[in-house]
Amino acid sequence: MSDLADLYQQVILDHNRRPRNRGKLPTANRVAHGDNPSCGDQCSVYLRLDGDRIGDISFDGSGCAISQASASLMTTQLKGKTAAEAEKMFGEFRDIVTTGQAPEEISDVGAFAGVHAFPARIKCATLGWHAALNALKGDPVTATTETHKD
Repeated sequence: MSDLADLYQQVILDHNRRPRNRGKLPTANRVAHGDNPSCGDQCSVYLRLDGDRIGDISFDGSGCAISQASASLMTTQLKGKTAAEAEKMFGEFRDIVTTGQAPEEISDVGAFAGVHAFPARIKCATLGWHAALNALKGDPVTATTETHKD
């Protein structure tokens, strides 16, 4: 395995073992839930919107290492972003996990490029992101991977 692949694997393992921003956010003014019935992953995303900007974000849930690591990484990436920036970042993340094309610069999101080789895991990786977008929209419907084509 290449050094870069080893580094990326370590990023995913680290976010799974030591998730960032895990737990219910007491100051959340938006909440959304995600469900991946094919894998059993569950993810709740808690946002505090300050105007159109994500003032704070957290997640909670259970599931495979990819879903939990992705949700953890997502919270670190979206904090401080506007809704439009969050949607753009999700599009970029979805492209990474579906094509395997990581950004040229080394970044933590690039760690998920290897997911494309396991199509069933793409839904695991994007679950938290779908829940976060629903929270941003104030959509109370549970985001389910059965309705999203990733």
